[in-house]
Amino acid sequence: MMAETPMPVVEEKENHDLNPSLSASMSTSSSDVSVDFVLPIKVHDVTDESSSAITDSLSLPHHPDTVFNLGLGRYVIPVDMNLKWVNRLATVKNDGTVQFEVPGDIKPQTLDFGTGVVYNGTTGDEPVDAIVIPDLPPLQIVMLIVGTRGDVQPFVAIGKRLQEFGHRVRLATHSNFKEFVLAAGLEFFPLGGDPKVLVGYMVKNKGFLPSGPSEIPIQRNQIKEIIFSLLPACTDPDPDTTVPFKVDAIIANPPAYGHTHVAEALNVPLHIFFTMPWTPTSEFPHPFSRVKQQVGYRLSYQIVDALIWLGIRDLINEFRKKKLKLRPVTYLSGSYSSPDVPYGYLWCPHLVPKPKDWGPKIDVVGFCFLDLAANYVPPDSLVQWLENGRAPIYIGFGSLPVQEPEEMTNIIVKALQLTGQRGIINKGWGGLGNLAEPKDFVYLLDNCPHDWLFLQCAAVVHHGGAGTTAAGLKAACPTTVVPFFGDQPFWGERVHARGIGPPPIPIEEFSLEKLVNAIHFMQDPMVKQCAIELAKAMENEDGASGAVNAFYKHFPRECLEPKPDPPSRPRSSAFSIRRCFGCSQF
Repeated sequence: MMAETPMPVVEEKENHDLNPSLSASMSTSSSDVSVDFVLPIKVHDVTDESSSAITDSLSLPHHPDTVFNLGLGRYVIPVDMNLKWVNRLATVKNDGTVQFEVPGDIKPQTLDFGTGVVYNGTTGDEPVDAIVIPDLPPLQIVMLIVGTRGDVQPFVAIGKRLQEFGHRVRLATHSNFKEFVLAAGLEFFPLGGDPKVLVGYMVKNKGFLPSGPSEIPIQRNQIKEIIFSLLPACTDPDPDTTVPFKVDAIIANPPAYGHTHVAEALNVPLHIFFTMPWTPTSEFPHPFSRVKQQVGYRLSYQIVDALIWLGIRDLINEFRKKKLKLRPVTYLSGSYSSPDVPYGYLWCPHLVPKPKDWGPKIDVVGFCFLDLAANYVPPDSLVQWLENGRAPIYIGFGSLPVQEPEEMTNIIVKALQLTGQRGIINKGWGGLGNLAEPKDFVYLLDNCPHDWLFLQCAAVVHHGGAGTTAAGLKAACPTTVVPFFGDQPFWGERVHARGIGPPPIPIEEFSLEKLVNAIHFMQDPMVKQCAIELAKAMENEDGASGAVNAFYKHFPRECLEPKPDPPSRPRSSAFSIRRCFGCSQF
């Protein structure tokens, strides 16, 4: 999953009074786009080559309390964070994740920052599929989805299920996926941004920090294109048929960024669904962070969300003023800042149970599978190859570009040879599989539905996208995750925790030795047994129906009544950045 997020590299300043303050300066100059925080902390020492590139891009100015640059627009946000228990603030790793430490004697009760989520030892709600939910009249629903094919596919499944209930569904996403969406029978509307450019940026920069100043405008332009395309996606006629569209409800994933503001301007309900955790919890950290102590897990969501907001605030305010005719916002308008917006998480509760400190507005509905195998006809060459030997190991990285595809292909082929395994290599966007000469134990594949292919495989090795992970687990495949960025390490860790695969192998650590060890790990009968047990638990799971039930459950029935004219400039219900950090009013 993608999220364009600038991150700083910092550590706690020595002998500090443990009451840090945050400030910065703002400039909208197109020739000088950068983000400065002023914190009573010092920049973390960086020695290796990849981190030095980050340090260079930070362009640190002289300041008695060290300024560090985030790389996306300048801001002044004085904030008394009042985090007296923070012993070590944030260090951004070279993979783009945030790492910080807190004292071990801090109690979880001290970690409430006004998010509306308070731990009380119980979820306080019933499973979404166990509730009798009133019906809804036919609605016009737009789904604002940003990401790769793996991000879009679950929403195709949800959209098809909503159509079965009589709703008109428009799926607004990148133009790359137009044929995929239309083939599923949904309406399509183009959003800005190119997923290949977005993913290429994320992989090149090991996450979210730009590798150099030249990278900044590319990413900002992509984000701006996405944000400014959201309003037409909700209001314009169908681009092919010219049939008018009047939105009654918005479904979105967080990387759309402007979805909350469009919902505010149009005064329509918003329901957010996502394939990775985005709501603060004390049970695991934000997937973009690396936190050692459980007491800091919940704070990790605050830090990541604040950094995202600081990176896009000027774009959001430009969008609000020019397109939505709303006042600019000066607070943190984060993804979890309003407790009234319902969230649905698209993963199996048997893999990651719903945290106890998530309330009734949050549902874990299950993985959303789209049945692509039913209409798939495999090529004869693939069928014959599968019949001529034992079940192979699948190795592929989907939509992610590989920096050195030939070297990686050689490692894969050598590992298969050393372990005596047959393998299917998916070329994907990374261009894997350029062999000097054909190997009878290797089959090169361009594209194939995972729900068909993984049933033919003994094990799978992939990047750890939520959709690919789900398909492998449903097929009872032992799994090795090779994460590139984002939430992929999170899924790799969850797979390993369930005993279904080895520890994840970060792409920069991918080697012949580690791949051989991973293959041996997956061949253990106990690992296969764990995979079978989870697959059995997922057998009757229907995430698409669960998502629709959650949408029905949380849809505000008062929205079905005739609406008075909305105020000219409605006030947002989002929390201020000061409230997010437990401070007084801005």
